[in-house]
Amino acid sequence: MEIYLDANATTPVLPQAAQAALQALAQDFGNPSSVHSTGLKARALMDTARARAQRLLDTGAGRLLFVSGATEGIQTAVLSALTALRGRSDVQWLLYGATEHKAVPEALKHWNRLLDLGLEIKAIPVDTDGRHDLAFIREHAPRTGLICTMAANNETGVVSDLAGIEAALSALAGYWMVDGVQALGKLPMKLAASRIDYAPFSGHKLYAPKGIGLLYVREGAPFTPLMAGGGQEGALRSGTENMSGIAALGAVLAALEDGQSFRSAAELTRYRDALAAALREAFPGLVFNAPLAHVLPTTLNFAVPGLSSRLLQDLFDAADVRVSGGSACSAAKAAPSFVLEAMGLPHWQAAGAVRLSIGPAATAEFIAEACARIRACGESLRQNCLSPQDNAPTVGDGITRFMLDGACCYLLADAAAKRCLLIDPQPEQVSRLVQALGCQDYPLAAILSTSGDDAHRQAREILHADLPAALLPAGETDALGWPVGAGAIELGARRLVRRPTAEGQVLLLGAGDEAQFAFGEVPVAMLAPHTLAAPTHDDAALFATRALQREDAEPIQLDGMQLAAFVATHPGALLVDVREPYEQFLTHTPELPGVELQAMPISRLLNAIEPWLAEQRPLLFFCRSGNRSRQAAQALARLGHGQAFTLAGGLALMPGNVVHV
Repeated sequence: MEIYLDANATTPVLPQAAQAALQALAQDFGNPSSVHSTGLKARALMDTARARAQRLLDTGAGRLLFVSGATEGIQTAVLSALTALRGRSDVQWLLYGATEHKAVPEALKHWNRLLDLGLEIKAIPVDTDGRHDLAFIREHAPRTGLICTMAANNETGVVSDLAGIEAALSALAGYWMVDGVQALGKLPMKLAASRIDYAPFSGHKLYAPKGIGLLYVREGAPFTPLMAGGGQEGALRSGTENMSGIAALGAVLAALEDGQSFRSAAELTRYRDALAAALREAFPGLVFNAPLAHVLPTTLNFAVPGLSSRLLQDLFDAADVRVSGGSACSAAKAAPSFVLEAMGLPHWQAAGAVRLSIGPAATAEFIAEACARIRACGESLRQNCLSPQDNAPTVGDGITRFMLDGACCYLLADAAAKRCLLIDPQPEQVSRLVQALGCQDYPLAAILSTSGDDAHRQAREILHADLPAALLPAGETDALGWPVGAGAIELGARRLVRRPTAEGQVLLLGAGDEAQFAFGEVPVAMLAPHTLAAPTHDDAALFATRALQREDAEPIQLDGMQLAAFVATHPGALLVDVREPYEQFLTHTPELPGVELQAMPISRLLNAIEPWLAEQRPLLFFCRSGNRSRQAAQALARLGHGQAFTLAGGLALMPGNVVHV
């Protein structure tokens, strides 16, 4: 069962809204511009939905247009205001909140350039609570042509001080747009009583379908149509109306009016407090990135020291809990949140942020299950040595790879000998390495560098300061961390030797005459035919190379519908789960009769490559999204495995039960 906690990105369609949309598609399908009875029914449906929105938003004599969504509403508002500014010499600036959705500054830049206004676009600073600098607004208002602010922020949920902003705009030269997307259904908005000129809204943030929204335009505010054509919406927004979307939005607005489908602010606050308590219990040291007193009762934005946003999102996803790293529009970009950076929060908070958001139709039962899942996530971290505290002991054995911006660090451990060593650690990885070393509690035989990189030296110094003396290497070492006078480092049944190179040293690990692994920048001439070279940097996700390999080899991709046929035609296949242990702890993997399953996290893939290549049995790799499994399958194919398959789309595209609120 899926627990959907990403309502600020989008929401499912309310059942009565879906029903209204289907009725509009099948029965009330008329064109509202037609004068026959079918068209008049469509017109009445549209007028009813508009009237509901006017009552809920208290628009007074202002106009309310149906648009495709908030982006169109923002574009239309910006175009209208900036067109009215042409020829005015008393305006100099266009202002927008520094935490505004990217659609706003991009629209300002676009129309400012196309209209050749030459106005200066400035971001309004915010404080550490995410609220606008009113003194800045007051200072710039007399020469500002358009100011754009939000009613509530989509990433943090911070509610703007609209009354304070309005007071600061007493000398505003131009117009004011307020992004009301996150406010609809969550905050009271009395538009006619304010001096707001434009306010866009989006239906899919409040249980209506995507592709429908609203734009409020204050009476007397200038207006320039974004789209000209057949003259619909009083010639303000041409194009045949989206009647199924309008019908669905009308049903949502009716639900808002009747007070039955949505929770009150007090109930939502209790839900948020329960979720916040579960988060604190699951993740010791967690910090909320905005004070809860200033945020919507539907939004929590947080970070956990030592845990990346990507790791936390994967953890939640493994528990079938859907959260995001911030704005859905920016989720694909692995960058710190610009919203949190604008608030002046530390880099680790901006880079490690996770957003949890519910919709106002949430139920007590849904919240209870969400809290249980969150606590299970915390338990998974404790069992896998990732929690900030109270971790369970772990058994370390084999090779574990830690990645940082393409740089590879390797932890080599032997469970029988209770001994380990590190190769090429980075300073930013030290806290994670200290945690891992503490959980397995093996003394370090050495902390080695293959290149003499200064970052490796810094990491070695920090490790010496942070680790207990009992875990640190004994004796003197050279500049690369190698024990002075040692010909080899024993690691249980295997031994590590080194070979000097012009760049530093190559480290060879093996149990016999031929090394199984080589670490460092390895010259091809130094590689035995079957030695796997583990790279110091791996931006291409090769994992390992060897003297003879197939550079153009590609894995075979399967989708979920092909699994049964795959099993029938490959009876000896091995299904390999390459997700990390903290993900595997939370998820039941699909059971396929007659197929063997092996858990081999991507961080430990090196340990299995050699036996898989020797055996050559069919391998089907899978993960959450299909990305890591594709990398693993491709690595095996390049190294010479002839039957490496990957499950395209991963577990995310496998059928399952879904619960959305």
